[in-house]
Amino acid sequence: MKKPRLKYILGITAKLLALFVLAVLIFIATVQLGAWGALPTKEDLRDLSQQNASEIYDRNGALLGKFYLQDRQPISLDSIPQHVIDALIATEDARFYEHNGIDTRSLFRVLFKTILLQDSQSGGGSTLTQQLAKNLFSRKNYGPFTVPVVKTKEMITARRLERIYTKTELLELYLNTVPFSGNTYGIESASLKFFNKSASGLTLTEAATLVGTLKATATYNPYRNPERSKNRRNVVLAQMQRYGYLESEVYTLAREDSVKLDYGRYHEEEGLAPYFRETLRLKMLSWCEQQKELGKECNLYTSGLKIYTTLDKTLQEYAEDAVEAHLDKLQNEFEAEYGSQPPWGLAHPIFKSVVRKSAPYIKLKTAGLSENEIMDSLSKKREQQLSRFGQYTTEKASTLDSLQHYLKFLGAGMLAIDPSCGAVRTWVGGVDFRHFKFDHVAKNKRQVGSTFKPLVYATALERGIRPCDYFSAREIQYENMQGWSPSNAGDLEEDYMNYSMETALSQSINTVSVKVLEKAGIANTIDLARRLGIDSDLPQVPSLALGTAEITIPEIAGAYAAFVNDGKAVTPYYLMRIEDSEGKIMQSFQPKVSDEPAFSKSTRQIMLEMLKSVVDEGTAKRMRTTYSLPNALAGKTGTTQSNKDAWFVAIMPKMVTVTWVGHDDHRIGFKSTRIGQGAHAALPITARWLQKINRDRNYSDVSQAKFSPPNVRTLSLLDCEPTKRDSFFKRLFTNPKKKKKREFKDRN
Repeated sequence: MKKPRLKYILGITAKLLALFVLAVLIFIATVQLGAWGALPTKEDLRDLSQQNASEIYDRNGALLGKFYLQDRQPISLDSIPQHVIDALIATEDARFYEHNGIDTRSLFRVLFKTILLQDSQSGGGSTLTQQLAKNLFSRKNYGPFTVPVVKTKEMITARRLERIYTKTELLELYLNTVPFSGNTYGIESASLKFFNKSASGLTLTEAATLVGTLKATATYNPYRNPERSKNRRNVVLAQMQRYGYLESEVYTLAREDSVKLDYGRYHEEEGLAPYFRETLRLKMLSWCEQQKELGKECNLYTSGLKIYTTLDKTLQEYAEDAVEAHLDKLQNEFEAEYGSQPPWGLAHPIFKSVVRKSAPYIKLKTAGLSENEIMDSLSKKREQQLSRFGQYTTEKASTLDSLQHYLKFLGAGMLAIDPSCGAVRTWVGGVDFRHFKFDHVAKNKRQVGSTFKPLVYATALERGIRPCDYFSAREIQYENMQGWSPSNAGDLEEDYMNYSMETALSQSINTVSVKVLEKAGIANTIDLARRLGIDSDLPQVPSLALGTAEITIPEIAGAYAAFVNDGKAVTPYYLMRIEDSEGKIMQSFQPKVSDEPAFSKSTRQIMLEMLKSVVDEGTAKRMRTTYSLPNALAGKTGTTQSNKDAWFVAIMPKMVTVTWVGHDDHRIGFKSTRIGQGAHAALPITARWLQKINRDRNYSDVSQAKFSPPNVRTLSLLDCEPTKRDSFFKRLFTNPKKKKKREFKDRN
């Protein structure tokens, strides 16, 4: 009885096994025939087109950032060190060179150890080729059948890949597509992300670190989880020794080796020059659309474009450091001067208006909450991160606290160009792109204050006014200008003193500037500004002399370049050329320099000497005294009405730099001229930047460049006393404290 029963059981088992095998074969056949979705064809596999990140380079070929959906940067296998390949095979697929895409032994190990024995440490059964198939073709959800369907698809695809490509080609495809930590795809992008160098330069331990992240990209991220990453790296090294890729001595040394990260941030909101990269992104999107209209395939995020810019990575780093360091100090002074009643105080009308325009307030108002309910909701505290110039702290804060916190911060913009061609070398649009997206270089138009005065004086020289002509500093009330009476920002030595043009410009005397404009002519001055590339609206009123016009930073930079570029203005530009993924030039960009000088050679030389005086003995003398800068320098400070805007323009033979500091909200200015003047709020940024450049021998051609000496005639025209007193009788019968009344007579 037992034998027939045993025979019966064995028969049933055999039939069930046969049915199972038949079911598996039928299932595989349905997958292969496309019942669960089409499999990639041989043609698809032969023409693998990957999404490649577009790369941004500085003028020296250094990587500045990327535009991507998936951060992928393909390279050839020849560029990848052998220890990267060895680490990969030893850890992920030890029998890579032996199987045909499916490792049967690994599959049985997974079946018995992982599934039957529930051993989670036994590893997976996917080969590198199967992983490649997974990387190349996205998985779909098939409900409860998802795992068997996608695994079967990947095995079939892996077999097909093995028939089309050699093992070497498969390794190259894998290393260019596999996802590493930090949202990077491919060994080159991962190497640049974590070690700021090409994969060709990876050391053994660096290679093992990156390969180790493949097991779990988040868990073993070397930046976020350094200890776990190190442990996983040592597992990779142990695997390399186990399979004969490392000798014991090398393995022992490598285990003790420390890995130093040089983390490269290429995310749009992080890393170097984020404001510049955003401006470039918008320009490139438009450019790509133009290419499509011409019938060319172009996608900024997937076409692998190589975008070469005029920016200088090192100078940009110096500039961002200088801006952050100065603003951190200036912010403390700014807040201290406002004391207990700042514009960001809860009861201040400005803050109340900011609250009512905020998204949280509008959302609650739309939901029908009363004013008290809204304010109660906005006052609830929770843990959140607050930033101070990009440095974060976690605090208990309400929405109102957050709005107060961010309302108080000053903003800044800084642009440096090569005056001979307009090539942009640095572009600092702000100090915290994550929270303040507004780019003060690309978008900001603010009153320029006294930085407009050199254009007035240059016009006067062109109209025949001599640099040694004297102008009284006495205040005038202009009756035909509704009694407008410009004043000076500080006590002059003597109100009955007359100033030469050079002295008046170096000391930035407002009353004299208006009188110079009167003689030069408003229309003539505007005409010169247009020839210097300033396209912004310029008010045809006497206050133009004091910089009431709102002008952009690039316009100011391009105009000032004329003082060291033979009188020719330039248009700042930042694109050099764009190449496709294979390195073929798609478009090159040329500088835009004015065809004709905006003013005469004599005017240029005289103005340059006057602007040198501003730095040597005028409002910008801190460049010499406080910061001990020996460079050949000229420049102009600027401070606007109510201390809203602080400016400084620095002119060097091979660099023109424009710096602006102020508040994003036009209603908020500096409390006093003491800290709000251009010499205090803006000049130190340029000074700190130049100090860094002076210490870097690689930039000695810029820092040590000299102005061409002025000719004898120019020096003779400037050879006069800086001031001249009124005559005795004029002083006797004139009360300098009493404003003189007369009409403004525009001499056009």
